[in-house]
Amino acid sequence: MTIARRSILKGTSVAGAALVGGGAVAGPAAADDGAADPPASPLLQARPHRIGVPSVSGLHLQFGSDPATEMTVSWLTPQSVRRPLVRLGTPEGGTGAVVEAETRTYRDSLGKDEVYVHHARLTGLRPATTYLYSAGHDGANPETGTFTTAPRGRTPFTFTSFGDQATPNLRRKVDFPNGMPSPLGKYPVYTTSQIGSPHAADIVAAVERVGPLFNLVNGDLCYASYGGRHGQSRTAIWADWFINNSRSTRLRPWMPCAGNHENEGGNGPIGAAGYQAYFTLPASAADRDEETRGMWYAFTVGSVRFISLANDDVAIQNSGETYLRGYSGGAQQRWLERELRTARGDRGIDWVVVCMHHPMISSSQHGSGSDLGIREAWGPLFDAYGVDLVVSGHEHYYERSHPVRGTLPNDARTPVPTGTDPRLADTGRGTVHMVIGAGGNAATTQDDLFERPQGRVVIGLADRPAPGAPYRESIWLTEDAPWAAYQDRTHTHGFAAFEVDPGDRRGGTTTMRVTYYTFDGPHGDLTPVDTFTLHRRRTDGHG
Repeated sequence: MTIARRSILKGTSVAGAALVGGGAVAGPAAADDGAADPPASPLLQARPHRIGVPSVSGLHLQFGSDPATEMTVSWLTPQSVRRPLVRLGTPEGGTGAVVEAETRTYRDSLGKDEVYVHHARLTGLRPATTYLYSAGHDGANPETGTFTTAPRGRTPFTFTSFGDQATPNLRRKVDFPNGMPSPLGKYPVYTTSQIGSPHAADIVAAVERVGPLFNLVNGDLCYASYGGRHGQSRTAIWADWFINNSRSTRLRPWMPCAGNHENEGGNGPIGAAGYQAYFTLPASAADRDEETRGMWYAFTVGSVRFISLANDDVAIQNSGETYLRGYSGGAQQRWLERELRTARGDRGIDWVVVCMHHPMISSSQHGSGSDLGIREAWGPLFDAYGVDLVVSGHEHYYERSHPVRGTLPNDARTPVPTGTDPRLADTGRGTVHMVIGAGGNAATTQDDLFERPQGRVVIGLADRPAPGAPYRESIWLTEDAPWAAYQDRTHTHGFAAFEVDPGDRRGGTTTMRVTYYTFDGPHGDLTPVDTFTLHRRRTDGHG
């Protein structure tokens, strides 16, 4: 039997040797699939691929509700397949469980093409443990990966974050004037899009340079909605995004939030049928309603509670293919308050981190700006329950705020800083907001920032779209920005890494060291741009 070398990932060579010997693995019980016993080393062996059977494509991971013991392995195919399953093992234990995958499907309303996404939920795993797995279906060579489950309790770990990635191949169809036909006859002509860029590919290698436990994707993942408006297949753009990112997503979860470009007209009542098919996310109250399944969720890693929100629900601006403000009927708001109250009542939780797409702070002169709807709906909750950090995207550059709490009594509800140290922020006194929206999108706005600390805030909408415009135009007002701490006016792309240090009980302080990197080339060479430290008291501390 020939070993498919391309499917052996970094860090698995020693493990592979252990797997050849076979053996059992602690973890989920093997599913009875009616087949003969698997060969001794299913994670490394490959059968000849059958012509006509789609391959395993876009392999990606997502944490379950308990990241210490649950992981979901997912992949996509353009047609139905037989017996999708995952085989699980560890470097020490050899071969192990067989877990059948469930298949979720949807048909895109524009291209009418159907997509099949297979999700194998792995449960009963051990905390802070590295596992090997292979994903496959009948007739296809399996693809392999590895992951590490989250630690329990106060343990150091690193995560990364960025938004607005797009794909390196996203293009825009050329519309010829006066109805002139394409010079290629029935084939359209495409130009380089203002959305896709090589940085959308390079950021994957850059994240792997850091090697985080997981990555937060702050909305506007692949821009399938944009491509659909410019003559491309939305499902092909999604596939491009997953295939491009699989170099990382097969090794560590990329946990998403829904941005305005995940809103795809005609794909379900809120345009989220694609997003909901591609991801199996931690369970939350949103799952009680099929329409909102997976749109907001939370999970805990170590002593940090992460909360992912879908803020089209409260934002005023009209930036998706369907105007969604208020679609949850207040359900997300009520869930968020319960989540925050519970987190702040848990002595095992020190940090609360929120991931959302539209920002509450923005220094852009001509971009989307801050959104009064978010400031009014969620700002008071962030203040009342002491949210430490909010990461967002939407604006295609990098900036951050001082810690803020409360607002000025003005029409913009301008956040008030509680400290002005540029390198050290006490999040016990206020929330730090970060805009990390330069994840690969070519339409960067880092050169369009106010010269002095100012910002624009969306306070309303025009009555109707301008002629030829897809959305209703925002109405803004300009505010002074005492909250502004740092803006990157130079680099067109980057991401942030967060090193969580729980400290010790006697010292009573926990820290989070943050570095914003830019990167260059297909190997993701890193250059630090901004470094600062967040700190707060531990909930069990005596300091």
